[in-house]
Amino acid sequence: MQLVIVESPAKAKTINKYLGSDFHVLASYGHVRDLPSKDGSVKPDEDFAMDWEIDPKASKRMSEIAEAAKRSDRVILATDPDREGEAISWHVLDILTKKRALKDKPVERVTFNAITKSAVLEAMAAPRQLDMELVEAYLARRALDYLVGFTLSPVLWRKLPGARSAGRVQSVALRIVVDRELEIERFKAQEYWSVEADLNADSPPFTARLVKHEGKRIQRLDIKDEATAQAARTAIAASPLTIRSIEKKPIKRSPAPPFTTSTLQQEAARKLGFNAQRTMQAAQKLYEGVDENGGLITYMRTDGVQTTPEGLAQAREVIADRFGPAFVPSEPRYYKAKAKNAQEAHEAIRPTNIARHPDSLRLDGDLQRLYELIWKRMVASQMESARLDRTTVEIETPNGQTGLRATGQVVTFDGFLAVYEEGRDERQKGAESEEDDDSSRLPALKEGAIAKVDAIRTDQHFTEPPPRYSEATLVKKLEELGIGRPSTYASILTTLRDRSYVRMENNRFVPEDNGRLVTAFLEQFFGRWVQYDFTAALETQLDEVSAGDMDWKALLREFWSHLKPAQAAVLERQGVIDELDQAIGPFLFPDKGDGSDPRLCPLCKTGHLHLKASFKMKSSFIGCSNYPECRYTRGFGAGETEGGEAGGDRDLGVDPATGQPVSLKIGRFGPYVETANPGEEKPKRSSLPKGWSAATLTLEQAVRLLALPRPVGEHPEDGKPITAGLGRYGPFILHAGTYANVADIDEVFEIGLNRAVVLLAEKRAGKFAGRGAAAAPLKDLGAHPETGEPVHVMAGRFGPYVKSGKINATLPKGTVPEELTMEAALPLLAARADAAPKKGAKKAAPAKKPAAKKPAAKKAPAKKPAAKMTATKADT
Repeated sequence: MQLVIVESPAKAKTINKYLGSDFHVLASYGHVRDLPSKDGSVKPDEDFAMDWEIDPKASKRMSEIAEAAKRSDRVILATDPDREGEAISWHVLDILTKKRALKDKPVERVTFNAITKSAVLEAMAAPRQLDMELVEAYLARRALDYLVGFTLSPVLWRKLPGARSAGRVQSVALRIVVDRELEIERFKAQEYWSVEADLNADSPPFTARLVKHEGKRIQRLDIKDEATAQAARTAIAASPLTIRSIEKKPIKRSPAPPFTTSTLQQEAARKLGFNAQRTMQAAQKLYEGVDENGGLITYMRTDGVQTTPEGLAQAREVIADRFGPAFVPSEPRYYKAKAKNAQEAHEAIRPTNIARHPDSLRLDGDLQRLYELIWKRMVASQMESARLDRTTVEIETPNGQTGLRATGQVVTFDGFLAVYEEGRDERQKGAESEEDDDSSRLPALKEGAIAKVDAIRTDQHFTEPPPRYSEATLVKKLEELGIGRPSTYASILTTLRDRSYVRMENNRFVPEDNGRLVTAFLEQFFGRWVQYDFTAALETQLDEVSAGDMDWKALLREFWSHLKPAQAAVLERQGVIDELDQAIGPFLFPDKGDGSDPRLCPLCKTGHLHLKASFKMKSSFIGCSNYPECRYTRGFGAGETEGGEAGGDRDLGVDPATGQPVSLKIGRFGPYVETANPGEEKPKRSSLPKGWSAATLTLEQAVRLLALPRPVGEHPEDGKPITAGLGRYGPFILHAGTYANVADIDEVFEIGLNRAVVLLAEKRAGKFAGRGAAAAPLKDLGAHPETGEPVHVMAGRFGPYVKSGKINATLPKGTVPEELTMEAALPLLAARADAAPKKGAKKAAPAKKPAAKKPAAKKAPAKKPAAKMTATKADT
């Protein structure tokens, strides 16, 4: 018997079918060991020795694997073909060795890039030994992440209230988000005008834009004011226009390469609205396979853009069959990764069988959509280029002083565009190339023809700041800088949100106050470790370790020799908050340009504003030096310095409906609005919803908040009221005890009866997870033959189960819920019923405790010895 060890049970089940009865395939369920989350797990003073701890959940599984290894003649480590997969194999091998489960048995390593029968059998025929250089690169990366986390995080806890953690890549990703926010706040809008004319030259109308005025070439931002725009308008209207030249230029557009991990995350965000974590979860399931056909895509953690010869040949066959020979290029397309520090050990992400069209599969929603995206991208990558004719028409006045240009393009051959076109990130408006606006078609025109003016438009515009990062653009930025690895991006972005360092607004990252302050703190005191170039250079060194060109312990020694002294220096430093206040003062209190003191308190007019820290409240903020007489506070956004009393308690005005004053107040748990509640002792209050700023809050917004909850209408089924409100867990609608979340606070004020009924129906059907939701069955098996109760297959919090009456029986691992039959369900229900305690069974009476002696009158009770406390991570 030969033992094969993989990560996941789904992978184990599929591979077991391919290998036959001579093999026993077991799953480790991912990583089995990790560094304990406490100080001292990596020991720099002992040449970076590491203390590994077996995950409690993995302990039983490793015991089962060890027992199976003892009974086997050969052990094969078949974890994923990357650095993490190599590390899991190393951990499993080390544990089995310590359990003495191997003795003299041969242990071999195999890898395959796709879970298909041919790929698995080929890998089994070509085993190798464990790649210790990859393992050492993993050890170095793990040690670095640990040392940064457990060196910087304690400094943050002690010196910066409200800060929760720092990380080697996490903190740099946060800095990227914060730096973009600073760009936006520093941005000064620039006015510019566009001049366009609707023309005809004995032809259908077409549009041309001004490109020459008073003999000078005009760029997009050159017309600064209305007077110049009107002068250009007059010049166009005053002189006849002639078509001076028509240039037709054939161009080609080539397809993008097949997906890597990062480009898949970016495109899934653009086209499907998936975040990185959702994308990788769906890709993992596609890789492992969902039916007897095995894996549907190749390995999804890769930097490579190349495809195997077999994959190229298959793609070309599919293209010829579906689109015709004209869409197949004469030679296969070969791609090379452009990303910094790309590791091209594996091929790009593609379907394992390209002939398997998305329409032939019946997958769950996310899996179907992602598979279709991967299939289209792969097929398009091997198709002919699209051919277009780009036409440029130059129109001028007789003296050549005024000129206009019309551009357009026509697709003459679709090529890859017949299948797929790559999504585009938003760009800064007003900064596009003039050649970009050429998507319109032009009528047939002749050189020398007179162009008549139908209409002239002069429009005012303002340049806009660079957009905030979306998941797609942030992943792209990290990849361009060579920071982190694509397989880690999903967890990094999730951590930033979980730490409340950023929030999402309109699917864009917005730094929270704590996130901005942590970034400022790290830049001030640990600037080296949040530099983009330094972090990227470290990734390069880790790649050198994996290639065998650098010793991993030498890398750790060099890194630690700088980090440890920096930590010690900051811990010894007094007045860190005051120092930070001075260092980032220009950001916190920007010059107003009128000679006034930017730190002058706008509320009391005598105090000065400073960065403050509250260890009790675990937060930092801007406050007045006259506290407690002056209670002015605000966050860190530079834009919040405008508005006078916006940062403190202030009157907003009078509610027009009640005549009562409405106030904004700053409370212990944040800003809230308040008004008198006639007939009640307590005033009516409402916290500000997430995303609303106290600095810019208006009376109208406050009145709308205080009017919540508002009636939406009566439910058409039972006539009971539906209300919309704002609660602890965000905006909601409520009907007969059922709460359903709504997208945002604006919808609470606008939602109508029809939309509310739909949301409530979806909640009750279990479409959205939530408290009190009655989930719909995954499958109805019919009536129980003995009890007559319906038998349903349900989706539970801890996995699928079968339900009949009050009996719930968990499905065995590996069971596909939708394939369960009544014959298979009845034994499960019977076994669960037998295991349940019988009704009326008496419980053993608990042993009586000896009566406690009453203390003597007027005698103080003896002090109990203090219980010993075990230090936790927070205590360090």
